[in-house]
Amino acid sequence: MQAELEEQFQDFVRARWSHLVRTAYLLTGDAHHAEDLTQTALAKAYRSWRRVARADNPEAYVRRMLVSCNSDRFRKRRITEALTAAPPDRAGRDDSASWADERSALMAALAGLPARQRAVVVLRYWEDLSEAEVAEALGCSPGTVKSQASKGLAKLRTCPGLAQLAGGAVTAGQGGGR
Repeated sequence: MQAELEEQFQDFVRARWSHLVRTAYLLTGDAHHAEDLTQTALAKAYRSWRRVARADNPEAYVRRMLVSCNSDRFRKRRITEALTAAPPDRAGRDDSASWADERSALMAALAGLPARQRAVVVLRYWEDLSEAEVAEALGCSPGTVKSQASKGLAKLRTCPGLAQLAGGAVTAGQGGGR
């Protein structure tokens, strides 16, 4: 029985790793922290995989763990970090310059949001979860999700670098994907 659970967990990680890391990146704003956060959440999921696998939606369960681990990271952090508007140069990337500029603008704008607003915006508009699913993931009421999303979007609308993204979709209050 243990071997079967081990194989289920490995299949889950192979199938969902990149998606979980992308979500963690949007929550943390740093690729290294995102990988660490994902590994921490998956380590916790592994320890209780029997319970996670029995859940209606194991991915939602692990996503909740990811958000909780991110919150713990802020509580436990002893050294403050300063996120910069310009990411470091990366050799060998073939991304277009405009895509990199858009990504930088979005990450800088997300970094300016408080942790709860950032989590709500990422889960609601990047992950495309319903208000009820976000509320469940964050352990709060749907009303809190609505108010935090509203405040987060209002703050994002004031970021000058986001006005050009996706034809102004962010400034129009429409979320979604990249």
